[in-house]
Amino acid sequence: MSMFKIFDTAGSGMAAQTLRLNTVASNLANADSVSSTPQGAYRAREPLFAAVKQQVDGLMAGGIDAAATTGVKVDGVTESQAAIPSRYEPGNPMADANGYVYGSNVNPVDELVNMISASRSYQNNVEVMNTTKQLMVKTLELGK
Repeated sequence: MSMFKIFDTAGSGMAAQTLRLNTVASNLANADSVSSTPQGAYRAREPLFAAVKQQVDGLMAGGIDAAATTGVKVDGVTESQAAIPSRYEPGNPMADANGYVYGSNVNPVDELVNMISASRSYQNNVEVMNTTKQLMVKTLELGK
């Protein structure tokens, strides 16, 4: 693998974790929102990622073509299918005819864990890029 491909791989990981952090922020911003119907209630969202694979020249043991992971792509964003909580609040302007409001199914604790995980993954990709840059500089200095 070319040293420059490392930047592409780490960069795609950083982009994926940025999307993940934005999704977490959206979920946390809507955690206390209410609706007058269960269908209108905010549902927690989560991005789906997939590894991007590229064919590598040569064969692996056993004659099977080798494929190297070269990054991350976003396959989409899913909505949680967890139950929508309802609360009896007849004085709420969003209440339905029976006096119920429907909240979001966002779990703030889960979202905070996702935020920490995404932040650390982003930091790890930054460290990979910095280390690769330092190795490239050291390699160039050998030629002096």
